[in-house]
Amino acid sequence: MISFSSTSSSSPTLLICIFGASPAILATAKKLLDPDRYILITPKSQSEFFYAIEADRQQIDCLVLHTGPSLANLISWLHDHGTLLPTVILEPHSDTDESIPEAQSLDPSDANLTFLYHTAEIRLSETHLDYLSDEINRAIAEFLTLSPSCRLPTTPTADLDLTTDLTTQNFLMLQQRRLTDKLKERLGYLGVYYKRSPRNFLRNLPANEQHDFLQELKKSYREIIVGYFADGATLNQKIDAYVDIAFLADIPVSKVVEIHMEIMDEFAKQLKLEGRNEDVVLDYRLTLIDTLAHLCEMYRRSIPRESADS
Repeated sequence: MISFSSTSSSSPTLLICIFGASPAILATAKKLLDPDRYILITPKSQSEFFYAIEADRQQIDCLVLHTGPSLANLISWLHDHGTLLPTVILEPHSDTDESIPEAQSLDPSDANLTFLYHTAEIRLSETHLDYLSDEINRAIAEFLTLSPSCRLPTTPTADLDLTTDLTTQNFLMLQQRRLTDKLKERLGYLGVYYKRSPRNFLRNLPANEQHDFLQELKKSYREIIVGYFADGATLNQKIDAYVDIAFLADIPVSKVVEIHMEIMDEFAKQLKLEGRNEDVVLDYRLTLIDTLAHLCEMYRRSIPRESADS
C-alpha cells in the first residue's frame, strides 16, 4: 500500500481516494480523471482503505465511494475516527436512469433529507460517470460550505460522544481551510474555476430556479448596499461571498449591473416618498464599481493560461 503522507499540502493537485468500485468503473475513472489534476489512490480492501485514511487524511481531498454492503461500515468507521471529507457516492446503474446526470446534493435545511455520511455528500449514478470530474469539484465546493456543527447520521440509541464530536468539528475546519488554500493557489491558471460546474450555471437552471436564485442574489447585493458605508472590516467578506456565488453561477457582468440599477430605483422611489434627496443613490456607484472589479478579476484570473496566451 503506497502512502502519500509526504505529499505537500500546498500542492494544487487533488488527491482522490476511490474505493468499492468495480474494476471496470475504476478503469473508466482513471481514464476520465486528468493525471495533471488528480492523483488517485485505490485501496483494494477495507483494511487498506482504513490505512490510507489514517496515513493520508490530511492530504486526501475527496473520497469516491461506491454504494454496496460495506459502505455503511466504512462511513461508521469514518465517523468513529472523527473524519469528514468531501465525498462522491457512486450509485449502481438503474433501468430508470435518465439521459441527464443524476448527481444530487442535499439541502441541510430539509428536516426530511436522507444522507449517509454528511449533508455535503454528492450522489452520482455510475451511468453518468463522465461527470465524475465535475462532481468531485462540486463535492469539494459543497464541503467548503459545510458547517462545523453539521448534522451526522445517528441512531436513536447512539450515545453522544463529545470527544469524537469535537474532533470531527476540528478536523472539518482544518480540512476546509486546507482545501480553500489549495484552490486559491490555482488562481491565475484554473483558480476557483476549478469549482465550477456548467450544470450550476444560471442559464442551465430551470426557470423557477433561475428566478429564486436571482432573488437571493438581489437580496445579498441589497445587504452589501445597506452596509457599504458602515460595515468596515466585514464589507470585503460580503462582497467576496457575493462575487463567489455570481462566479460559480456564471452570472454575466450585465446582470450584476441590472441588479444594481433595480435596487437603486427602489431606493430612489423610497427616498422620494420620504421627501429626501434621492441623489444620494449616486454615491452607491462606488459599490457597483467595487463589486464589478472583484468579479471581473475573478473571471480574468480563472482563464487557463493556454487560453489566455492563444
